Amino acid sequence: MTEELAGKVAAVTGAASGIGLECAKAFLDAGARVVLIDMNEDRLGTLCAELGPDAMPLVVNLTDPASVATMMPRILDLAGKLDIFHANAGSYIGGLVAEGDPDAWDRMLNLNVNAVFRSIHAVLPHMIERKTGDIVVTSSVAGLVPVVWEPIYTASKHAVQAFIHTVRRQVAPHGIRVGGVAPGPVVTALLKDWPQAKMEEALASGSLMQPVEVAAAVMFMVTRPRTVTVRDLVILPQSLDL
Repeated sequence: MTEELAGKVAAVTGAASGIGLECAKAFLDAGARVVLIDMNEDRLGTLCAELGPDAMPLVVNLTDPASVATMMPRILDLAGKLDIFHANAGSYIGGLVAEGDPDAWDRMLNLNVNAVFRSIHAVLPHMIERKTGDIVVTSSVAGLVPVVWEPIYTASKHAVQAFIHTVRRQVAPHGIRVGGVAPGPVVTALLKDWPQAKMEEALASGSLMQPVEVAAAVMFMVTRPRTVTVRDLVILPQSLDL
C-alpha cells in the first residue's frame, strides 16, 4: 500500500469488472476508501467481501435517471464525502453502419454519453461546495482518432471528449480537475463482439492492453500536484498501428 490517497474517498462506476475493478483496486492499494458502483449486486457483494472493509458496494442503474439521482446521497451515506469520481462505465458496438442495429446504438449511447453526463452532474455540487475534487472519465483513443470499424462508438467518445473539456473549464475555478483517460483496445468484456479473427490477430500482435495498465494511468492522473491537471492521457499498446 502506497498511501498516496490516504484519507480520500473514491467512487468508480462499472466497478464490477475490467477497467473499473482494476482502478478500484488501485485506489484501495493507495489508501483510499472506495465505493464500487455497478448494476451487478451479487458480483459487487462478492468483490467487496474479498477487497475488505474499505470497499463499499453501491448498486446503481446508470441508464435510469431515478437510480442515478440516488447515487450521490448514498455515496455520502456510505463514506461521508467524495474526493475522486471515476465515470468509467460504458459499452461497445463496432461494425458496419449499414448492417447495424439502431436500437442497440441507442442503448450504448445512453450508457456511454447520457449516463456520464448525469453521473457527473450528480457529484459536482458536492465537489463545488468543498472546492476540491477529481473527475476522471474513461474515454478512448476513438474519441480522438476516428476508428473506421466503430463509427457509433467513436461518435460516443467524441461526445465524451467534448463534455470533459467544456466541464473542465467551467469547474476549474472551484478547484476541481476533470480529465479523460483514453486507452486503445483493452482486454475486457466490451470487446466481445469483435470478430474472432480480429481478436486473435490483436492478441497475437500485442495490440491489446490489460485493464491494470489503464488503472496505472488513472492513478497517475489523480496523484499529480493540485496545481497540475492531466486533461487527456492517451495510452496505446506499443504495436498498435493507429
